[in-house]
Amino acid sequence: MMVKTEKPNCKECPVRYRSIMRDLESHLLDELHESKHCNKYEKGDIIFHENNYPMGLFAVYSGKVKIYKTNEYGKEQIIRLARPGDPLGYRSLISGDTYQATATVLETSRICFIPKTMFTNLMQTSTKLFARIIEVLSDDLKLAEGKISALATKTVRERTAEALIILKNYYGLEPDGITLSIQMSREDLANMVGTATESLIRMLSEFKADKLIVLKEKKIQLINIPKLQMVANMQD
Repeated sequence: MMVKTEKPNCKECPVRYRSIMRDLESHLLDELHESKHCNKYEKGDIIFHENNYPMGLFAVYSGKVKIYKTNEYGKEQIIRLARPGDPLGYRSLISGDTYQATATVLETSRICFIPKTMFTNLMQTSTKLFARIIEVLSDDLKLAEGKISALATKTVRERTAEALIILKNYYGLEPDGITLSIQMSREDLANMVGTATESLIRMLSEFKADKLIVLKEKKIQLINIPKLQMVANMQD
């Protein structure tokens, strides 16, 4: 259940350096801080639903989020993951469309919310923010094109290896240097890969047999990253 929590100061925010607000002028950061609020979400809580209209911009302060579409049969397809500093729902907010996907937290998270009016005013006032938004939209388009290409040309084995490397690059590893710092259900990982859960489980078992990974309950350890990159046909 969503619970209102203390909002962090925008000027002192430790994740602002990688957010769309990183170059926002000092006086506008003060206005942003006054208008926003922050909520705490528990694992499984939904931040926004597909087909609803956005009322403002969400931004991840802490935690991890999945963004996914649901097909007519109720199956999810994870199209993006979000980490601290990432904005959520900004494309629909800018275009005036409904949300094209649903956002759900993967672990306890703190999410900031900026009202639509405030976000619109900031875009119209700050050329730095506008330029940053264009940059983020371009990056998202590049990622989307890469995902479409992977689904069309790569095997399930290649896509599974690629997903593990992406999780490592995006969320990092635990202090042991081999364990992914994110715990995803096998179903979520399959939805990220774009395959059936049974196929994903079988592929993980193959990777384990090939001594590429170690499975410890819900945790996955990457013990041969160079080989995983080769399997995924990824550059170092």
